[in-house]
Amino acid sequence: MLRSVKGETGAMTLDPTSLKLFVQVVDHGTIAEVADREHLAAAGISRRLRDLEQMLGTELLVRTNRGITPTAAGAAFAVSARQVLDDLADLTRRMRDFSSGARGLVRLLANISAVSTFVPPLVASFAARYPGVRLQVLEQDSLAITEAVAENRADIGLFTSLPYHADIEVYPFRRDELKVLVPERHPLAARDSVGFAETLDHEHVVLRTGTHLRLQMLTAAGQAGRTLRHQIEVASYDALCRMVECGLGIGVVPAGNLVGYALTGTRTLALDEPWASRDLSLCVRRAEALPPAARLMFEHLLSDEGRALQP
Repeated sequence: MLRSVKGETGAMTLDPTSLKLFVQVVDHGTIAEVADREHLAAAGISRRLRDLEQMLGTELLVRTNRGITPTAAGAAFAVSARQVLDDLADLTRRMRDFSSGARGLVRLLANISAVSTFVPPLVASFAARYPGVRLQVLEQDSLAITEAVAENRADIGLFTSLPYHADIEVYPFRRDELKVLVPERHPLAARDSVGFAETLDHEHVVLRTGTHLRLQMLTAAGQAGRTLRHQIEVASYDALCRMVECGLGIGVVPAGNLVGYALTGTRTLALDEPWASRDLSLCVRRAEALPPAARLMFEHLLSDEGRALQP
């Protein structure tokens, strides 16, 4: 009488190699052919099959001089065994994808300038190449981004270059120019360029408190001994541009944010200030320690291909 064999914990255990050999014997009908294909001893395969039957407590194979055929239990077991082997193969593929970076999660933080200009086409091209990678893209202020990356709350950060104290690695990413957007009937509309101090005579539409550009404008106004006149505060460059389009003030906007907007009734002026040319940087905690998927995104963002994807 056959009996089941249990492990030390009392639960039956199944060996994937034995399952594979069992399925092959059912398919080919002889142990000798399977032994030849797998470069194993026939006696070893036979012993594995006997152990499998003993473990399950039932006969799985009928052995005759003409070959081997499955019993009713063996046929049913072969169906389940194939599914288990397929699941194991799929699991192996998935884990290999994780180790190569083809699967995983990338946590990307970007400031308002980057997330509304450079980031979307880069994320789109990366997602098309690595559809198994999940992307978490959030907008934060530049200083908060450096701190989040240093504390491992994000894998990669894109921020406007500024003094920071976080322990991070920083790489050049992009350069952008600040422009002044004005309604076409505004007193400044006839100008090609304007100094920031001259704009302080007029009502501004400004970004929310805490953004790097807002702080930069307040600092520049203070250095000129002036105040920044504003009645309307918005949370995005899109809203800022629409407010200017409606004649509610003028706005300082990165050039990249003006691309693609179908604005009517406005003019764009150069901002004649040294700080109008801004560098965007990429930061990571340690490039060599990035998870595989994040490493792929890091390389994509800094690649020549990525740089060609300008807004």
